[in-house]
Amino acid sequence: MSPKVLLIDPVRMLPSLLLPLVGVLFVGGFSARSYGWAALGVGGTIVFAIIRWATFTYEIVGDRLETKRSMISRSVRTIPLERIRGVDVSSPPMHRLLGLSVLKIDTGASGGDEEAELNGVTLAEAERLKSVLLRRAARPEAHLPDAAAAGPHERVIIGVPRRWLLYGPLSGAYLLTPFALAGGAVGLAFQWGDELGFGRDAAWSVGEWLWAHPYLLLVVVLLLVVAMPFVGGLMYAVFNWDFKLKHRDGYLVAERGLINRRSVSLESGRVRGYEIVDGLAERWAGVVRAWAIVTGLGDSQTRGQLLPDVPRAVAFQVTGDAIGPYRAALRPHPPVARNRRLFRAVFPWLVVAVASVVLAWATGSVLWWILLVLALLLAGVGVPLGLDRYASLGHGYDGVRLAVRSGSLRRSQAVVERRAVVGWRLRQTWFQRRAGVLTLIAGVGAGKGGYSAIDVSEAQGAGFPAEVTPEWLAPFLAPPAG
Repeated sequence: MSPKVLLIDPVRMLPSLLLPLVGVLFVGGFSARSYGWAALGVGGTIVFAIIRWATFTYEIVGDRLETKRSMISRSVRTIPLERIRGVDVSSPPMHRLLGLSVLKIDTGASGGDEEAELNGVTLAEAERLKSVLLRRAARPEAHLPDAAAAGPHERVIIGVPRRWLLYGPLSGAYLLTPFALAGGAVGLAFQWGDELGFGRDAAWSVGEWLWAHPYLLLVVVLLLVVAMPFVGGLMYAVFNWDFKLKHRDGYLVAERGLINRRSVSLESGRVRGYEIVDGLAERWAGVVRAWAIVTGLGDSQTRGQLLPDVPRAVAFQVTGDAIGPYRAALRPHPPVARNRRLFRAVFPWLVVAVASVVLAWATGSVLWWILLVLALLLAGVGVPLGLDRYASLGHGYDGVRLAVRSGSLRRSQAVVERRAVVGWRLRQTWFQRRAGVLTLIAGVGAGKGGYSAIDVSEAQGAGFPAEVTPEWLAPFLAPPAG
């Protein structure tokens, strides 16, 4: 690693040392001896960082990458280059100041964790290693010199304009940022109040005072709600700043980030499709997000992102250009599926309404009448929600790729290559049997492992697999001889 990383490691260890150091100073009464012990602790941390840096090396040997650590016991990790699924390069703030980066290697064998991490290589070395590792993983050794001489071939598929960052507040996850920050501050106050100097009892007293003044508590909640689009939009912009999707030497490369610049590479040969996702607010604005469906990819929800919020037409154009288009209309599901969506969206609130009427009549409390009104309002809202859920259902096949779509508050359409389908599963609950529908799941050796067409008719459940993979079902559907 670069020796500059020695300026980062001690700082990175400080949070874990802060409380012990403060404890030493308090116990020692801030005497000269206590300061000496604290300085010894900081010095020990620096020495540990130097030893760890000096005893860690990496090397590409033939068709494998070896990382070696020999601080106390010798450890050698070997990663075959042909198993590498992706190489990510990120630059946290301190690394960017020093011209360093973090290179993570994913083989898909470790779930959501990377297989190896080189923390503290220079930006130039990270890009060189990334190019070498991905090229060697994708091509035989014999073709390396020619490929290296030709240099990387790069084509920008899309650069997301900065004005599209205004779509950020439409993404539900980012909207909750103010509440997450407030919750974290409250938790910090109750957990570390004494150590931070204002006392846990003081934090508890503030909470009790706010609870005793509900109007002030309501004001705080309203302020957090008002802050949602601004703080959420800011966080979204920080994570997705200058988003670029490129095609480079057989890999899809997604680059993004303002403070922590990150580059994620996905081998095109292992991409089996894509998933288009939108929520209610995003749908009204006509924007969607996109993820790649890739075999052997760890942490696919983060590493597989192809696009942040972009206009729907742009998303389908980009995914079609980068992976392949889907060229067929989605087939509707039977009307009984609509009835099931409406029943599930309305019936629970009607039950609450009936229970509220009974309790209001028995107790005479106004609270139950308020609950009745709320339940009826939610039941009314459930009607368009159920209809939208039904309208979102669909499945189809264009001869090359199949697609399934479902959901309303979070609608998802998965487009998967036919060659990626490894099996079919039919699932039918007791209620589905009564309604004559079932859930058809296409087993895929990539992404989530399976994608569901919900509440299809029994005829569709039998006919769709026969259409997509006829050779699998032909022996079972052929008429008996004679």
